[in-house]
Amino acid sequence: MFSSDLSKSPYRPDIRSTGHILLLEDEEPWRDMLALALKEHGYGVSITADSREVIPSIQSTIPNFGEFSYSLLILDSINGLDLCRMLRHQGNSVPILIVGNQETANNCAFYLEAGADDYLTKPFGMREFIARCRALMRRQRLGQLPGLVMLQYRDVLLYQEECRVIVRNEEIKLSPKQFRLLELFMSYPRRVWSREQLLDLIWGPDFIGDSKTVDVHIRWLRERLEVDPSSPEYIVTVRGFGYRFG
Repeated sequence: MFSSDLSKSPYRPDIRSTGHILLLEDEEPWRDMLALALKEHGYGVSITADSREVIPSIQSTIPNFGEFSYSLLILDSINGLDLCRMLRHQGNSVPILIVGNQETANNCAFYLEAGADDYLTKPFGMREFIARCRALMRRQRLGQLPGLVMLQYRDVLLYQEECRVIVRNEEIKLSPKQFRLLELFMSYPRRVWSREQLLDLIWGPDFIGDSKTVDVHIRWLRERLEVDPSSPEYIVTVRGFGYRFG
């Protein structure tokens, strides 16, 4: 059954935090820890470990955010996929955060494509968890769906606010310069950029160095993106001009 009975927190709730959150988590220690963190920050929380308790209320919900009971859904990776698809099929845009483990992290793109707005891999800190929840609800209140800050080209997904990149369903690690290069390329697909333009935009006009710096970072970026870096499909060299994406 749904529950919101946790021991009272000794901390004062954050009066800026508003909203009611549904927490669906099958692991009891994580369920209790996440619920307590949310309640400490002033959120109302409904707690369950069984998706079958959630589906009837979702199926009967009018697909309008203002009439939906929850400001945010936090779903475990086991139950999250079908619930994401059901809600988005109904036209419901309630923010959805998927919480998964290392075994499901490589498949996080499936959850995002099914309609989830964000994905957190255990273990994680409560500070990051609360920050993600706040960000998702803030975007919803402002009418800015998280999808607007995602860039996608084929099987490359770039989440601008989270500074995350997923390639072929796996998250990859990029340096700040590599991330900014990729973000620029994906924002203007098929546009040709000269090395001088890239130096000015990414490194800044005061950078002391030469165009070989760009070539080195492009090579590193290709190693993370391309199936075969020696025959790139994403970042293509345009001889005599520079580089383009796609």
